[in-house]
Amino acid sequence: MRVLNIAYQQLRRYGKTRVSWAQKLTFGLIKNDHYTQVFSDRDVAAFEAPFGIRDLGVSKANRRLLETVEAFEPDLIIAGHCDMISNATLKTIKQQQPNCLIAHCNNDPLFVPSNVERIKHRAEVVDAVFVSTGRRELSIFEGINARVYHMPNPVEPSIENLNNAERTDLPIDLLFCSNSNNFTKRLQMVKNLKDALGDSLNFKTYGSFGEAPVWGRDYDRALAQTKMGLNFNRQDTHYWYSSARMAQLAGNGILQFTSDKLHFDELLPAESVVYFSDEQDLLEKIREFHGDDAKRRAWAAKAREFFHTEMNSKLYAQYIVEATSLQPFSHDYAWAHDINLDGTLK
Repeated sequence: MRVLNIAYQQLRRYGKTRVSWAQKLTFGLIKNDHYTQVFSDRDVAAFEAPFGIRDLGVSKANRRLLETVEAFEPDLIIAGHCDMISNATLKTIKQQQPNCLIAHCNNDPLFVPSNVERIKHRAEVVDAVFVSTGRRELSIFEGINARVYHMPNPVEPSIENLNNAERTDLPIDLLFCSNSNNFTKRLQMVKNLKDALGDSLNFKTYGSFGEAPVWGRDYDRALAQTKMGLNFNRQDTHYWYSSARMAQLAGNGILQFTSDKLHFDELLPAESVVYFSDEQDLLEKIREFHGDDAKRRAWAAKAREFFHTEMNSKLYAQYIVEATSLQPFSHDYAWAHDINLDGTLK
């Protein structure tokens, strides 16, 4: 299949990039032998705009996308986070390429109201919508136009290439990286943990409390030194929603702590992720695993094995292709046991 993946490719970051689910999707598509091209709406807009002022290049980016579609003739377009591409442009593509399917993938949380409206808007013109929150939370998007599916955050073996579950010489005992304080009070809990843990372990909080954020290779180096990590969403309110941090930690063999309110125990194997109910429970479990390194390594190894086997970029990409094109699922996808091929709940 010929696939065009529209998403921000971070070209102008020149290597100092964030880990990108859109890039993982591209890798997965290629591994499944799909001829894949990418289109970076934000970068094209900036490159085409007068004086590089991105907002002045939005119209040109939409025209360049139409040119790309005409030249490439994709069978499938996956429109990720590409707000500069209008629904009108996607409608024009459907008119000009009537056999081309269009999917929208959204990896942002539903507790941000503007994101809910963004998904509803895209659902008006695409064939399928994929959201990183659990399917039973997605009824608000049913009946608009598109079929609705849950998608996970995958690991990519070439990116999540560490196995810290095998190491005992790691200097960072606990890690939390963040760069957003909108719609959240999580830093208060992080501060309380830092105060309670004191000097009993090496707790790094890049991006908070005076510690500079880390990107690109600096982030890789931080992960490479870490035993355990906090998987704190900005809010823990939606079934099976987690930031991409979950896959980054699990895929690298880093034991993670996450809220039991998200019900990931219904998806992930037992004794792989540490679930906590409240701040005191979390504090006790951090101390428990810090004091039992064999247990830390065993649980982290189990999570890593599951993510690399059952939630990898190849399966992730093929699931999106199959669901969008209504091809029978070729794998018993762990995250889709409650989803029919047409996106409805079983």
